[in-house]
Formats: sequence, structure tokens, C-alpha cells
Amino acid sequence: MIDALPKTHPATGEQYLSVPLRGLPLLHHPFLNKGLAFTGEERFQLGLKGLLPSAERTIELQLTDVIDELDRQPSDLDKNIFLNNLLDRNETLFYRLVQDHVSEMVPLIYTPVVGEAIANYSHNFNQPRGIYLSYPDRDRMEEILDHRAFEHVDVICVTDGERILGLGDEGAGGIGITVGKLALYTICAGVNPSSCLPIGLDVGTNNESLLNDPEYIGWRHERVRGKDYDDFIAQFVDTVKRKFPHVFLHWEDFGKANATRILNTYRPQLCTFNDDIQGTGAVALSTLLAALKTTGQDLKDQRVAFLGGGTAGVGIADKIRLMMQQQGLSEEEAYSRFFLVDINGLLQEGQDLADFQQPYAKAAGTLDEWDVQDKANITLAEVVKHAAPTVLFGVSSQTGAFTEAIIRSMADRTERPIVMPLSNPTSKCEAVPQDVINWTEGRAVVATGSPFDDAIYQGKTIPVTQCNNAFIFPGIGLGVVATKPTAVSDGMIFAAVECLAAHAPSLEDPTARLLPPLEKAREVCHAIALAVGAKAYEEGLATVGSADELESLVRGKIWNADYLPYRPA
Repeated sequence: MIDALPKTHPATGEQYLSVPLRGLPLLHHPFLNKGLAFTGEERFQLGLKGLLPSAERTIELQLTDVIDELDRQPSDLDKNIFLNNLLDRNETLFYRLVQDHVSEMVPLIYTPVVGEAIANYSHNFNQPRGIYLSYPDRDRMEEILDHRAFEHVDVICVTDGERILGLGDEGAGGIGITVGKLALYTICAGVNPSSCLPIGLDVGTNNESLLNDPEYIGWRHERVRGKDYDDFIAQFVDTVKRKFPHVFLHWEDFGKANATRILNTYRPQLCTFNDDIQGTGAVALSTLLAALKTTGQDLKDQRVAFLGGGTAGVGIADKIRLMMQQQGLSEEEAYSRFFLVDINGLLQEGQDLADFQQPYAKAAGTLDEWDVQDKANITLAEVVKHAAPTVLFGVSSQTGAFTEAIIRSMADRTERPIVMPLSNPTSKCEAVPQDVINWTEGRAVVATGSPFDDAIYQGKTIPVTQCNNAFIFPGIGLGVVATKPTAVSDGMIFAAVECLAAHAPSLEDPTARLLPPLEKAREVCHAIALAVGAKAYEEGLATVGSADELESLVRGKIWNADYLPYRPA
């Protein structure tokens, strides 16, 4: 393991890296490799003389070469593969490229292209990244974690690959989503990539195409379930707590049966967070607050419908409901404003529901006046007709599920419908924004999970906001890494929500987007980190420093994609 954190020279104050590698191993280490940017002195000191041609290049010249090569790639998937190969060859150059061209690059390394990349993960597998914890190796978990590349770990992103985006079970290939998420911690918030550890929990897969694929890279076994699965997760958490007591543990893309249960079980035990539940809920609420500023309405007056009553849908509903209660609604009144439609229709008492879904189930008798075809399976169209929602969320992965009839019915019942088809990747989105704008005569406010072009209506450009978690979880993570709290509280998440909503461009221009552009991500995530850290001190959760030191603590954790001088260890 390598200690890759910068050191400061006591006499000059210069930052540098103490490098334990020499020669070819140094050139083959992606975080430490500079390529032709190694100086002449570094080449002598680190055994590189003769292993590189004599020319020295700046990072700017290297970027020119990389951009030229990227532009020659024939497809977005090829560009994703090229960028991942660059990440595996020269991390600093990769991050400098993405930071300098963030709006262009993030869709290539994350949604929507990451979905196609993960679906083809086994066939494009090249350089391993992170840690693979396979169920058959469960008794050697601590030893395997000691095989990580870097000693210092601030953030772990872990998945079991069961519900990757809207694609479903991708097995061991799901680790690609953790690599992408952790890259966003660095790109958007400046968290040091050497302190970010992607982990894939390989507990098998029920994806028959993977099990039958001779090139599948994972454990060829059906998914482990029940007590064996729970014991494996418990052992993983116990090992993480013991080895990394101050780590920020980010759960990603776990299945509906496990995600909320795991979060609720371990949230009191360590500093942990589920982006599908808490991050999606937080960014959706921030976007909704900005949309309501545009439409001139209050949150507590909204009626909110969902297509998709799983972890993401309930996670969003929970955040909105809690803020409605903060604005004066009783708990009963707040719950009454939500209508969640899942695989068996509108959630109702008497259905076979998960624990986290039950609070949103409609009580028997409350829908007696609704004229529906089957009261045991009430459709989204019937919910829109009878409940007249003002806000509609899509987290179902059902392509085109927001039909023209449904959207027009919604628009007939509310002047400024707010429509958020959030399913990822683009191919799973419930509606195309241009269609929603057309069907509502330009009155809808639209936000999506994946990037879409702005809509045009009667010659007027109507912005389509990407409801992007990349503004929320990296900022929360930076605040956590700086203050090392014992838990991530609801108060800390709501502080992030309010901070992001306060940065909405639409506050100054009602025709502008509901969230800032990705070029503002560093600025916004820095502000979110300060808000989250301040709340951690206020609630007595922070374990280092003081509120007076917060700014310096946050700035001290920000890594920039520049080559530092190297000194032999």
C-alpha cells in the first residue's frame, strides 16, 4: 500500500509527494505516473532515465494530445473506454481533462454512457480497479481489503450490482458504477482520488445472460439471499468499521429488498449514506424547490405522484414529506398528498408491501369515490385523473410510461405541471422532455435524470434541467471527509438540499435552469460541504476541529489535478 497524500516541506512550504516506487513500476502506477511530464531531476532520482524519451511535456500539451485522440473515437462507448484507459494510465491527466471539460466529459464517464459500459463490462474488462469481495472468499475479507492500492481511505463506494441504474442485475460488472461515482467525488468536490475505494460485493447474479456468458468476470452462481446475504453484509460492515473507523461508506444500486433495510440497519453504526435513497431524494427536493419558485407555489400545497414505489421513489417522497411537515403540515396531512404507483398499481393497504412502502399505502375506503377499472390495481392514468397531482416523478425504468394521454390529463388539472422523468440511463426515461413540453403547450417544468437537449416550443427555448446527484453526494462527502462525523443525519442532508436550492439559476431568472451547470459543480459542492459541516458541528456529530476551523478543514481536503513535485521515499 502507498501513502499518496501530499506532504509539505517544513522550510519552503512546498507541497510534494513522497514516492516509494522507482523505474517501470512507477510508470505503470496510474495515480503516480506523469508520463513525459516527469522532470529531468525526477527521472534521475526515481530511476526513469532512459525509460522515457528525452522530451519533457507540460500537462497542457499532454491534454492537447489526449483530446485529439478522444475526438477520433467513433462512438460514445469507445470514448468511455478510452477515458477509462486513461484513468488506468494517468489519473492526474484524466481528472485534469474532465475538470477542464466537465459538461462534455461527465456524460461520457457517467450517465448515460456508463450504463452501456457496465452492460458490456466483462467483454471490455482490461485493468482491475478497486476491490472485489466475492462471497466464497468471505472468510478472508480483511486480508483482501489489505490488498488495496492506497493506505489512506476516506470514502468507500460499494455495490452488489443488483439494480444498476435502470438496467437491473449486472453482477460483478456493477463495480463500474462505483468507479464512476467516486470519480464524481473528485471531479465535482475535489476529494483526493487516492483516498476513494470502489468495492464490488460479488454475491452472484440472477442475470441468465451473464451466467451463460463464457466471458463473465464474476462468481458464476445465483444470488445469495436471506440470512447468508445478511451475514455477509454484516461481516463487511464490521470489517470496514474496524479497519476504517472514520470512513464515509456510500451504498450504491442495491436491490429494493435490501437497500433501505441495509441503510436503516447500519446508519446508527457508522457514517453511511445511500445515494439512491438519500442522494436522489435530496437532489429531487432541491430541484422541486427551485421549480416551485419558478411557478410561484408553496411546497406544502403540492400533490405528488410517483411511477415507481421502490427505494428511489420512497426516498424522494420521504424528503419532500419531511419538508412539508417542516412547513406546517401534520404527518397525516403530508402523507395524504402522495400517490405512489408501483408494479401492482397504487400502493394500498392489504397489498404485499415492503416495510418502507407501507406508510404511503392508501387506507381502505379512502378511494371509494374513484371511478377505476380495478380497485386492486389502480393505474397511473387513474391516479392522475382522480388525484390531480401537480408534480409527477418517474423512477420506474419504464421507457415512455408518461404517455401523451397521462401528461395531457395532468395538464388539464394543473396550470404549471412539474414533470420529472428521472430514470437512468436515457433509454429508460419515462418521457422525452420535448414531448412533455408539446403535450402541455409549453407550460410544464421538466427535469430529467439523464441529460437531454433543451425543448423548443413556438420558437422559444425551454430549459431542461438534469436532476443530477453529482451536485449532492460529492458535496456531502467533502463535508463528511473534512469533519469526520459519527453519522450522516437528516439535518446534514437537508442542509445540502437548501444550499443547492439556493444556487438555482432560476432564482434570478425564471426562464433559466433549476440547477447550476456542471461547470459550477466545484463552487456549489464547496458551499454544500460547508453547510453540511456546519450542521455536523451544530448537532454534535463532528469529531475533528471546530466550527471556526471549518473553512480551512474543507479547503485542506480539496485535491487539484496538477502534477506535484516528487521526492524519493
